[in-house]
Amino acid sequence: MEITFTDREADVMQVLWEHGPSSVADVQAKVGDKLAYTTILTVLRTLETKGYVGHQAQGRSFRYHALVEQQVARKSALRHLTSKLFKGSADLLMTHLVSDEKLSAEQVRRMRALLADHDGGELP
Repeated sequence: MEITFTDREADVMQVLWEHGPSSVADVQAKVGDKLAYTTILTVLRTLETKGYVGHQAQGRSFRYHALVEQQVARKSALRHLTSKLFKGSADLLMTHLVSDEKLSAEQVRRMRALLADHDGGELP
């Protein structure tokens, strides 16, 4: 299942992942940009139509909750990015990340550890 979000949708999903079930007003208060209540409601309804968000009635309002896990969405987004911009090559993606970013010694250490774990502990 490919999961894709617009920037606004990703902002709203981030609120739901970080804060759990939320009303439209709750999401509106936590989204970084100042957006109208109706804009947030429209985004939530769109996400619900896509199957990424559900809701439960609470009195006269709804509380919206994520139906997809953040990690699943991340993996899907990374697969999509790798496919579209890096010819499906994880090597090209990794090369770009390492060469274009100013990585700290700690970040390099963690990346090496992840690669070593992935490779069974063998690094040149």
